Amino acid sequence: MVSTSNFLLFISFYMLMVTLAVYSVDNFHASQSEAGLASSIFVLGALLIRPIAGKIIETVGKKKLLIIGLALFLVFSLLYFPISDLTILFLIRFVHGFTFGICTTATGTIAADIIPVIRRGEGMGYFATSMNLAMAIGPFLGLIIIQYFPDKTIFVVTTLFAVIALVATLFLQVPKEETKARNIQKGFQISDYMEKSTIPIGVLMVVSGFVYSSILTFLTTFAKEINLVDAASFFFVMYAVFLLISRPFTGKLFDLRGENAVIYPSIVLFGIGLVLLSQSYIGVTLLVAGAVIGIGFGTLQSSAQTVAVNKVPKQRIGLATSTFFVFYDFGIAIGPFLLGFLLSLTGYRGLYLTMAAIAFSSIFIYYIVHGKKSSTKQKEAKKVETIA
Repeated sequence: MVSTSNFLLFISFYMLMVTLAVYSVDNFHASQSEAGLASSIFVLGALLIRPIAGKIIETVGKKKLLIIGLALFLVFSLLYFPISDLTILFLIRFVHGFTFGICTTATGTIAADIIPVIRRGEGMGYFATSMNLAMAIGPFLGLIIIQYFPDKTIFVVTTLFAVIALVATLFLQVPKEETKARNIQKGFQISDYMEKSTIPIGVLMVVSGFVYSSILTFLTTFAKEINLVDAASFFFVMYAVFLLISRPFTGKLFDLRGENAVIYPSIVLFGIGLVLLSQSYIGVTLLVAGAVIGIGFGTLQSSAQTVAVNKVPKQRIGLATSTFFVFYDFGIAIGPFLLGFLLSLTGYRGLYLTMAAIAFSSIFIYYIVHGKKSSTKQKEAKKVETIA
């Protein structure tokens, strides 16, 4: 149930992300920068609300917060219909992003909470698949709708998805927990809004999200330049299919051998996929790049999230989840702006080669922020087993 709600939230997110720029130009004669803002301001809203959602989730209750968030998500989905001014669209998008941040913080926390700890790598991998599938289906469905149906149809579909997500959540069973009294500290405490132990793996996700934003933002225009638009339309389909195929193996490997056994190969595959993408001259190469990036980045994202929630006590899983996505969203959000400057210097092929170099360098980033500590713990655990 929680994966269903998460899938419908993310498919709505991706549908609107790829269509709002075109909608803004066609209906409000927006400039290119204004059209881009109509899409991206949603992410900013989600980014700002996550720390607050992470702070209050244990107080309000995970399921209750998700229901409140979904109800608001539905209300703001309906508010797109009467919009007749670009400024109002920006406002609706911004606040709609708030509701998305609340909902996805809640779904991630619920998933991490109900999965047995010894199978969390596998379980979080399956849960993250709901987001990965939405990433493939959302843009494809959105572009089909805006191409062949009236403009408002996109809002009809996202509103319908919001209704289904809300209904699914009503049937969601979340185990009730005893609430323990906590020491109330006066004044502003950063630890109330950010989980300190998540920051190191969050640094890795800023870099990874930044690199991945180059695909989300520039893949379509790159495909047009090299005359591979038809193949590019199936890029994310390949991404999702091969990620689904690999998911049962990578999740179990995480639980059996530890995070290093999964994350290091994932980073390498992410880098290789970007190299293949930069050297795509035929459709087959582009599709293979999609498959390799799907296994690499898709596995990296879910594994890093599992690392984040494994490092905290149960009552702070919500904060860890929100902190993780704050870093990830920040990387996704700043990428398009900064990479636009780089693109003018390197061209598309140079851009993706540069992104591949950054992806490979994140091997060392991961080693510093977490991999070294994980390796030491695994060695110590083996010594204990040997002595026993």
